[in-house]
Amino acid sequence: MYSIIKRGMDIAFSLAGIVVFSLPMAGIGLIIKAESPGDIIFRQKRIGKDKKIFRIYKFRTMYSEAPADMPTHLLESPEAFITKTGKFLRKTSLDELPQLFNILKGEMSVVGPRPALWNQYDLVAERDKYGANAVRPGLTGLAQIRGRDELSIKEKAAYDGEYVKKMSLMTDLGIIARTFVSVIREDGIREGRKDS
Repeated sequence: MYSIIKRGMDIAFSLAGIVVFSLPMAGIGLIIKAESPGDIIFRQKRIGKDKKIFRIYKFRTMYSEAPADMPTHLLESPEAFITKTGKFLRKTSLDELPQLFNILKGEMSVVGPRPALWNQYDLVAERDKYGANAVRPGLTGLAQIRGRDELSIKEKAAYDGEYVKKMSLMTDLGIIARTFVSVIREDGIREGRKDS
């Protein structure tokens, strides 16, 4: 029953977000285009519900020559690839705004496990243990408010599994509220390679 309510909330949230942020998104697009050559929107293959591949949308925050299928926190020198505008967009999570269209299309949800890259086989395998690949990936999720880039693969998958077990209206509203706090604090954002 909640899955129907959740999808209805996703449609309402994404439509409202697209309307509210339409002008800011247009402005961001113009700034990105003016700063460096390349597409405004970055598209990348990700793992969706039931491990189906979809293309996630983000504002481009890196130069066009940056590696396309590697998590940024695994790059040796990510600062060399990130544009000045991109640095701001990533710190404020504004680069994620185009995912409102992924949510509207039904490829993502507002809350759920963050969609893994198509080649993050270790993360996908860990999520299989918890049934976390059977739900729509989210714009935010439990792992995002519990550590984000600072978490290991096993920790992320465990939190994703915990979310699947506790998935409810109150759980989702709590995660959304805590996401705003995490974004303001810039919690768990790490651009460089992890030490461990």
